[in-house]
Amino acid sequence: MKKNVKHTILCIDDDKEFLDSMRLIIEGAGFRMEAAHTAEDGLEKYKTAKPNLVIVDLMMEEIDSGVNFVKDLKALGPTPPIFMLSSVGDTMNVNVDFSQLGLTGILQKPINPDQLVATLKAKLA
Repeated sequence: MKKNVKHTILCIDDDKEFLDSMRLIIEGAGFRMEAAHTAEDGLEKYKTAKPNLVIVDLMMEEIDSGVNFVKDLKALGPTPPIFMLSSVGDTMNVNVDFSQLGLTGILQKPINPDQLVATLKAKLA
């Protein structure tokens, strides 16, 4: 008997078109997606949606909003895997040890759909 439990992915990004494209990829792969446009909204959605995995943009309305979101999330207790979105050209991969932030990993924009789906399936298997 196949379980039909859908994992929920919370995506936080201030770019609506990016979230729309992420929804196509994530829901096309059989997951549910919750979207938030700000770190503050993301924190509220996190509390209500109880996602299995979180993807948050590094650069949103404020420079450090993605990093601060992760710190706020960690303050709530144990968290699901958290991936930070980073644009190609961001120096974050070089300057920041993502594991010190409590991140599971970094996803580069533009997103490679196959790589994203493979990562989600590996983390949520």
